[in-house]
Amino acid sequence: MGTLVFVHGWSVTNTSTYGQMPQRLQQQAAAQGLPLTIRDIWLSEYVSFDDAVTMTDLVRAFDHALRDLHLLEPSFACITHSTGGPVVREWLRAQRDTPARYSTIRLSHLVMLAPANFGSALAQLGKGVLGRLKAWFDGVEPGQRILDWLELGSAESLRLNLDMIHGSDPIDGGLFRFVLTGDRPDRSLYDHLNSYTGEDGSDGVVRIAAANLNASHAVLSLAGGGSGAATGTDPLSLYLTRGPRCAFKMIAGAAHSGTDRGILASAQPDTIAAILRCLGVRDAAGYAALCGAFDQENAARDADKVELEPAGPFPPRVHIHDPRSLLILRLTDEAGEPLTGAGLLLTAGTPPSPNLMPPDFLVDRQANSHQRTTVSLFLNHTLLTGDARVPDPRNTRRTLRPPVQGHRPYGALVKPVDLSGLVHHALAQSGAGDDLLTALGPHETTVLDVVLPRKIHEGVFRLIQNLAPQDFSQPVPGPLIG
Repeated sequence: MGTLVFVHGWSVTNTSTYGQMPQRLQQQAAAQGLPLTIRDIWLSEYVSFDDAVTMTDLVRAFDHALRDLHLLEPSFACITHSTGGPVVREWLRAQRDTPARYSTIRLSHLVMLAPANFGSALAQLGKGVLGRLKAWFDGVEPGQRILDWLELGSAESLRLNLDMIHGSDPIDGGLFRFVLTGDRPDRSLYDHLNSYTGEDGSDGVVRIAAANLNASHAVLSLAGGGSGAATGTDPLSLYLTRGPRCAFKMIAGAAHSGTDRGILASAQPDTIAAILRCLGVRDAAGYAALCGAFDQENAARDADKVELEPAGPFPPRVHIHDPRSLLILRLTDEAGEPLTGAGLLLTAGTPPSPNLMPPDFLVDRQANSHQRTTVSLFLNHTLLTGDARVPDPRNTRRTLRPPVQGHRPYGALVKPVDLSGLVHHALAQSGAGDDLLTALGPHETTVLDVVLPRKIHEGVFRLIQNLAPQDFSQPVPGPLIG
């Protein structure tokens, strides 16, 4: 194969972050007959720990560095880790949107290891707290501008990902994308002051769902029938768009960082084997076959979901690795105004009620610090769908968790704070025929836009023929305008 470029993650200051991965990958490639030599491998060094550096700056500098390679081939392959994935994806978008400014070098294979495609829950903690997480940093303060991009629900990351969801299939342009991510944290790197570093459903830094590029965009907006005059509640209909398929695999036992279990630096045989399978894809049929194989392997991993974490002289801690879903919720009205202070309740069953939601279905909730009406909900997908009894692997006659029953259909009830006035909003609820679970995938992210209509009364603007002075400081609202 041709040139292979490695792009590291965020706040890295030494190429030791790549560990033995480049050398071992080259050795295994040679053993399998792939023409990959050490001269074909380039390691990135980029600065993300300076507060002045933005994602756009990194993209421009990455393009400049690629031009300096003077590649003999018209294309290259790339392996990224963590934030490196979004950096290269932003470059691809810039290359597409402003071709006169960026190089024409074509990327053939993008293999992303633990990419923070939809961000990380850790990014909001700030530079001071993150500075002591030894899995991420080595005595350097991180860059705030890159942290802003990495926040869950950031406007920048959502622009990139919604563009991907609604865009064409990258395969049509000759690009094969792959996401490989660890399936659990490295418990030895757990920070007792920050539970996110040991969060199930993540690799200790990036949630599995936030890494996966198999994602959807859902919109709850006013149904064609208009407002609900009889109930006083606007009925909302669900519209769903799913993005192009992306090859996705969970590497069992791998974590985000560290030389022992980190998906990059540890260079475990399972990770190397998966990378070589990705680099071996040559056409759409081969890509589809690998996607299917990865899906089957992920299903086998999900079936073996009980982890018993040693706890010294005490009984082991039990972790049930249910698939999670990341729901990034944005509340606005039809004019694009954020619905500040509005509340959204998830409902279940018929008639819909928040009280019927399964216990413990909500794992975490985090509002974006720059867009407070953008909220990321981390949901236990298995508890929403229902699950069979989970036996204890030490003694299958014992039960770790009894059977769980789902309560479909799931819906949403929106409660704005301004229910009256010349311009206001009304209560809104998803339609009885829609089920929000259809928009959620296991280990996947869904961006959900809830869009309410604005209620504008006739009193906002009137025309009169009375030429005598008229006081309208206390306007009569009048009926709603159509």
